[in-house]
Amino acid sequence: MNKRWKNRPEGSNWGEFGEDDQRGRMNLITAERRLAALKEVKTGQVFTLSHPLDRPGGNHLNGNRFTPVFHPVNRGKEVYFNLGNDTVDPRYNDVGSDEAIMLYMQYSTHWDGFAHKGTRFDANGDGVEEKVSYNGWSLVDEKGQGLYGALGARAVSVAEMAQTGVQGRAVMIDLRHYYGEERIGVTYEMLEKVMKADQVTVKPGDIVCLHTGMGELIKQADGKLDASIKTACTVLDGYDKRLLEWIADSGLVALAADNLAVERSSTLGPDPRMPHRGPALPLHEHCLVKLGIHLGELWYLSELAHWLRQNQRTSFLLTAPPLRMPGAAGSPVTPVATV
Repeated sequence: MNKRWKNRPEGSNWGEFGEDDQRGRMNLITAERRLAALKEVKTGQVFTLSHPLDRPGGNHLNGNRFTPVFHPVNRGKEVYFNLGNDTVDPRYNDVGSDEAIMLYMQYSTHWDGFAHKGTRFDANGDGVEEKVSYNGWSLVDEKGQGLYGALGARAVSVAEMAQTGVQGRAVMIDLRHYYGEERIGVTYEMLEKVMKADQVTVKPGDIVCLHTGMGELIKQADGKLDASIKTACTVLDGYDKRLLEWIADSGLVALAADNLAVERSSTLGPDPRMPHRGPALPLHEHCLVKLGIHLGELWYLSELAHWLRQNQRTSFLLTAPPLRMPGAAGSPVTPVATV
């Protein structure tokens, strides 16, 4: 019997990559698949798929997350910014700067780590539900303590993802081209139509990028968003059973979108279809908790999507490791697409 769990949630793949696995589907990006992904590079051109870290601007999208704040670093009694080193020794002529930044890890372009979402489930079979994350891991020890006292995940932090390198073949599904910027819940049937029209093939080990156009709206707003952004552009329908089955069966290792939450955001309140008791974000539970599939949010995909369409391509090399921060539930990322 697994030392952490006797039962696992229906539809989960816990144990597929070993009892102690913390990397989930990222295990599918093997050396062989990385080599194959290099063949996607035809021109050497790169696209940066992130917003600046102070975007989207304000907190209309999520009232609990805020823009970065700079804090001073002192060198002796002086603020170490544009500081002449002759304050230390008159022979020095160089000037130095340093800073500290208060950063909300999931404010701008980011990855969700597995620690970002868990579920209440009777994993050990004692009749009592526990708080568990991917592969049955608990974020805290038997005393209820995290990695840094009360905080910091003791397992399945985003640092585990970072160690995989997060580099492989990625494909673009251009939802905006077919559905515009209207808020629509995309089902599997709708997704399949787009993939067939653009001849998109998702292979095991692929990272799937979803272009909805919200990233372009954020860029155009230049930090001055209004509340209407919360209900703009397409989202995946987390309640569509066929869509969830396709995600499980396709072998994809991550989903990255340029919208707020890939699916309908919980900041809008409960979905009217939500059952009496269940997850606020069903696709998050399906991916992060049950299957070990990372989610990327608030990426900037429009320029790349346009280039791919103009050049009749849908796949590319993606390099997108998160910060290697032990205990973190998510991380800013600067993804780079090489075509």
